[in-house]
Amino acid sequence: MPPERDRAVVHRVIFEELTLGIVDDRSRREYLRIMADLGARGAQGIVLGCTVICLLVSAQDIPHTVLYDTTALHVQRAVHISLGLHPLITDPDPRLG
Repeated sequence: MPPERDRAVVHRVIFEELTLGIVDDRSRREYLRIMADLGARGAQGIVLGCTVICLLVSAQDIPHTVLYDTTALHVQRAVHISLGLHPLITDPDPRLG
């Protein structure tokens, strides 16, 4: 997890820029700095945990780190479910009846 100061940057960029359609190169550089720091501290992968982050950075921007793009993962799963390749619920909780 990034330090608190960097988490504030991530949050600000998401809610004050990306959700409004603003893609700023300075913010991209900040994200890449934060991601590089995570890698230097031992992160083996980074989850792009908000679906708008892929507007700013991609795997090509940081080739030596595995990125988990939640937008792509959601779309892939939705397509597989619609094609009947995966059930909607894969491991139902038996307590739910």
